[in-house]
Amino acid sequence: MSKTSRRLILALMKDRMTAAARMTGHTQRGQCAKRMSILDAAADVFCREGFAGASIDEIAAVACVSRQTIYNHYREKETLFIAVVEDVMNRANTMLFSMLSTFPDSADNLEDELTAFVVRLNKNCICNHDGKFLRKLVQTEGERYPHLFESWRQHGPGKLTTALSALLARLAHKGALVIDDFDVAARQFVALGNADLQMTVLFGGVPTDEELERAARNAVRTFLKAYGGPGAEKTDPQLQLAAVSS
Repeated sequence: MSKTSRRLILALMKDRMTAAARMTGHTQRGQCAKRMSILDAAADVFCREGFAGASIDEIAAVACVSRQTIYNHYREKETLFIAVVEDVMNRANTMLFSMLSTFPDSADNLEDELTAFVVRLNKNCICNHDGKFLRKLVQTEGERYPHLFESWRQHGPGKLTTALSALLARLAHKGALVIDDFDVAARQFVALGNADLQMTVLFGGVPTDEELERAARNAVRTFLKAYGGPGAEKTDPQLQLAAVSS
């Protein structure tokens, strides 16, 4: 075989491999888009109808795919439901850890800094779409289908209190807080932050900026009365409503 022939064969093989790679890439992107469409549609239907009331046919119609396509991806309705919860939980955890990165690390203006943090946490993690979705599913389906939320129990709320426990310990080490049990203090911090918003959120309402600020301020003042150290005094008397928009 001549060198010219070999070059032609190698060129043809390379073209075919490139074309195959392109087709594979298009197929993978298409499958990913289809999977996301199914998850979004299933989340909408499960939230509206509940697990028992939701049907694969309705989910397929909302996702604009066939019933068989859903079964090809998820095998059964229970598997799809768990995938929906995990997908929403992953987004919620991403936002949660983004908010945790803004937790104050010094005693300077601690009341105001903690208040601004609670506002951000409630606005972006508790009262946002994903937070309301998970809360509604747990409230309506958790008792009847506890096994469907096992992943949520293991990797959801527990992550928040574990991370907050470490952050509170850091402030205590600097003398800003006096805490004997950081896990208990973290759970109480979260509970206080939600206390004034529960009724609004329970009935599907969206707290105003002023309500978020007031709830956070009340929570932080109560928390600091219980755990505040010498460096925890409030130094800025002005309410920081600008924190709500951050």
